[in-house]
Amino acid sequence: MVFSFLKGQFIDVIDWTDESRDTMVYRFERYGNEIKYGAKLTVREGQVAVFVHEGQLADVFGPGLYMLETNNMPILTSLQHWDHGFSSPFKSEIYFVNTRRFPGLKWGTQNPVMLRDPEFGPLRLRAFGSYTMRVTDAPRFMTEIVGTDGEFTQDEIAGQIRNIVVQKVSRVLAASGIPALDMAANTMDLSRVVAEAVAPTISAYGLEMPELYIENISLPSEVEKVLDQRTGMGIVGDLNKYSQFSAAQAMSKAAEAGDSGMGQGLGAGMGMAMGMGMAQGFGQPAQAAAPPPPPPPPSETMWHIAENGQTRGPIPQSQLAAQITRDTLVWTEGQSGWAKAGDVPALRSLFSAMPPPPPPVTM
Repeated sequence: MVFSFLKGQFIDVIDWTDESRDTMVYRFERYGNEIKYGAKLTVREGQVAVFVHEGQLADVFGPGLYMLETNNMPILTSLQHWDHGFSSPFKSEIYFVNTRRFPGLKWGTQNPVMLRDPEFGPLRLRAFGSYTMRVTDAPRFMTEIVGTDGEFTQDEIAGQIRNIVVQKVSRVLAASGIPALDMAANTMDLSRVVAEAVAPTISAYGLEMPELYIENISLPSEVEKVLDQRTGMGIVGDLNKYSQFSAAQAMSKAAEAGDSGMGQGLGAGMGMAMGMGMAQGFGQPAQAAAPPPPPPPPSETMWHIAENGQTRGPIPQSQLAAQITRDTLVWTEGQSGWAKAGDVPALRSLFSAMPPPPPPVTM
């Protein structure tokens, strides 16, 4: 007890060296919390020293070397009502807050995230990753999180931060609208969106998250098995060609094994080929032969008409009946010269048959 008292009275250097690598806040222990006026305070890079006097936050010191006097402790001087001639020891708690980055902190979805996938429909996903945490507002961190904890480690806050990250990840993944198969290509953008969503919440704790990574987004094992089968079918492609390739491989291996192996390989290859052929024959209906195309319609004969020293035409035979009589002179290709329509065998069907002369009148 006496030694501790003497040690507290005569040691006037206050500093802290972090050897744990996971301590976020450390309370500097002094006998009776008594500090000599004019003591030297050393605050290293990546640290902030916070003075607490009778439960109230007082002065905050960033990196540097300080002489603890009234001129650089304005808040504590005001709380103590010190005058400029003050030189007595004083009581105050000193907390060193680690402001460096705490990297490699892990997060993961304990339960799958339910979402509606554009390709697969309702789906469950799991996500994993890491993040980096840092204290940006030491007084707020002391007030909101640490309290009077004399040695506060990252594990004491990591669970709470992990829950915040998982909550934001679940919301971002469910609302992204990105197909599950494309999420791996968008992890950088998704990580940025999650980090922006987390920032306001942890800022209220005096913290920031300089880095957040979504390292893996995975499907449930049952879905992965079905997806592997679907991928395998896509790789196989034409089953007939695949069976032929498998048979050729089997025969090649059998030939290398020897005569007996050759026989077995040939049998296996022939059996596989026959099986595939039978399956194709029974499984696929025979296609009926396509009927021959109909013959093209016959071309219509074209005619020319001679009237009053002039010719007209060509006129299709289907339109000729209304324009000629038996005595009209007509001509078509292949005919030696002009002829009366009634004398052309091909046009006789256009004129009605002449009736025979009427019978004689009997008395």
